[in-house]
Amino acid sequence: MSIRVMLVDDQVLLRTGFRMVLAAQPDMEVVAEAGDGVEALEALRSTAVDVVLMDVRMPKLDGVETTRRICSEPDAPKVLILTTFDLDEYAFSGLKAGASGFMLKDVPPAELLAAIRSVHSGDAVVAPSTTRRLLDRFSPMLPSSGKEPEHKELGRLTEREREVMMLVAQGLSNGEIAARLVLSEATVKTHVGRILTKLGLRDRVQVVVLAYETGLVRAGGGAV
Repeated sequence: MSIRVMLVDDQVLLRTGFRMVLAAQPDMEVVAEAGDGVEALEALRSTAVDVVLMDVRMPKLDGVETTRRICSEPDAPKVLILTTFDLDEYAFSGLKAGASGFMLKDVPPAELLAAIRSVHSGDAVVAPSTTRRLLDRFSPMLPSSGKEPEHKELGRLTEREREVMMLVAQGLSNGEIAARLVLSEATVKTHVGRILTKLGLRDRVQVVVLAYETGLVRAGGGAV
């Protein structure tokens, strides 16, 4: 079954370009398009969608608020934020609103397609190096270590799970975490799954955001 994609962007030419790329894929189809958040929400009422490619700066209703409204619904489609370096703060807000990741608008087609497939399968799509760069830029927006109470559920994590969570928050992939802790990738994946369950989080993107917000790690990648 094809991955049903909706394109949400106020620039018609960009939507056209993305549509052409996706149309060439045997496992994807563009089932809806919208020029702003209001149109996107309306379209979702009548169209089944698996993945939404979401711009952030749009008239009427921006991508962050639209993402928040979409992700608050049961069985919501996955949202992939599209941004530029100049709009990273919007991408961060989008992740907090429930997006499963973000990509740059000038991403190579192959990476965009891989990201859509990853999001559809439930994985995160924020590359480790990009995660570090993004969160480094947000240090003034994040609470200083020790000034905010920890998420109450963090106490349920085992010592190993906290260790894995800190490495996820620093932008390491499962393979890199496995090498760092001398574990198998399957074991790391199991730990990440348990962290998500215990903290009531949807994916590892939310793990990253929570770890920084609670001060579990400092902006810049350092553990507390």
